[in-house]
Amino acid sequence: MESRTIQQFLQGKTLLITGATGFLAKLLVEKILRVQPNVKKLYLLIRSSDNNSARERFTDEVMMSELFKVIREKMSVNLCSLVEEKVFAISGDISHENMGIRNSELREEMCKEIDIIINSAATTNFYERYDVAMNVNAVGAMNVLKFAKSCTKLTMLLHVSTAYVCGKATGVLSEKSFLMGETLNKISYLDMDVERDVIANKFKELEALNATSKEVTTAMKELGIQRARLHGWQNTYTFTKAMGEMLLGHLKENLQVVIIRPTIITSTYKEPFPGWIERVRTVDSFILAYGKGILNFFYGDPDSKLDLIPGDMVVNSILAATLTHENQHSKEVVVYHISSSSRDPLRNSDITFFMFHYFTQNPWINKDGKTINVRAPLRSFSSMASFRKHISTHYLPLLKMLKFVNLVSCHCFDKTYWYMERKMHTAIRLSELFEPYLFFYGSFDDVNTERLRLAMKEINMDDVLNFDPRCIKWEDYLMNTHIPGVVKYLF
Repeated sequence: MESRTIQQFLQGKTLLITGATGFLAKLLVEKILRVQPNVKKLYLLIRSSDNNSARERFTDEVMMSELFKVIREKMSVNLCSLVEEKVFAISGDISHENMGIRNSELREEMCKEIDIIINSAATTNFYERYDVAMNVNAVGAMNVLKFAKSCTKLTMLLHVSTAYVCGKATGVLSEKSFLMGETLNKISYLDMDVERDVIANKFKELEALNATSKEVTTAMKELGIQRARLHGWQNTYTFTKAMGEMLLGHLKENLQVVIIRPTIITSTYKEPFPGWIERVRTVDSFILAYGKGILNFFYGDPDSKLDLIPGDMVVNSILAATLTHENQHSKEVVVYHISSSSRDPLRNSDITFFMFHYFTQNPWINKDGKTINVRAPLRSFSSMASFRKHISTHYLPLLKMLKFVNLVSCHCFDKTYWYMERKMHTAIRLSELFEPYLFFYGSFDDVNTERLRLAMKEINMDDVLNFDPRCIKWEDYLMNTHIPGVVKYLF
């Protein structure tokens, strides 16, 4: 590999980043501007009504976030002029043709200038409407690819996926791309046209029933889960992200395509400062609920692996991959697992231990000034069956009692019964959606990723672009960085 720095690589480059108001994209934009302000242009695709609204969203949601405090202090007033000159917020939506960019002159200008496209746009909701997830995660990836093919200077397309497209499996999960139509259960065949027809037919069925908008949303969410399970995936998110990967591999032709598959992304490890996080992510929902005293158990096998990776390490891997693969023309899609399970595994029992000790030493004080004292030890469930048994033992008898009282006496128990029933069903549904992450017994192969790390070491970029989980001391990181970050930014 040619010996050059990321600063030299980025100088004079024009990049398009989709999903620009998302967690990873914000980190990526901040890092690029901080390490190489002499980038030529950053086109940022943002969902909005027009380019002025896109610029407002970029200013309010990206530039004004605390994430940018380091670069604001470093560049002071020069940051505003830099952003004005280099950063172009574009109104668009990858679920539409031409990525929703309506101005044809602007599209032509972009196609002549763009060197690299990084697609980080996605809907990450596990329980998303099937039509929405399909349009963004699958069709959206195809639309980005079509746009990329029209860019005359383009050297590569990097697509951010998720390691959990591999599904709930044991053993070593390899860094290989999906074949078109491949399914995890190895029995069915995944036909994109059939899936689109399923969605269209469901809409016709709901229209015939005069379904309300709420009923349509619920039905489309359930349809996503049904179709995912039919083909071997646990939720709509990973199912549609796998479809997106298939479309990229099938339609790429001679275009260089790289797929980054991170595992559970957590707060920043080091850059631009430790502990920054935004929006509740997979494991953080449990930290929030436990710290606030809502949850007194941890759903998940104590001995199963919890594969976490800090957000800034994911961004570093993205930049390392762009530096490595520029102007290469691999026939195959190159896949990188950005993970920790094969190098520095963390287990569910570890995080329950750290959660208990953190909130014992630093109890949450609610808005009423009341100190929340967490219980110990946290109870864990070793399987879905044991969780259902807990539900049936503790919730169902109470529900039956409430129902009986309601039938024979007054109606004051209606709301209580409805609340308890809803809570029980919600607990079961959430546990099913999180099951692949909390009952994970495999490890993600990272042979390709290790080669990428070694390539960075050879050109002395392994510190600037560090994404090696072996340097993480999990107790220190979780106790002194991640959980305090969750408390500060998410509570």
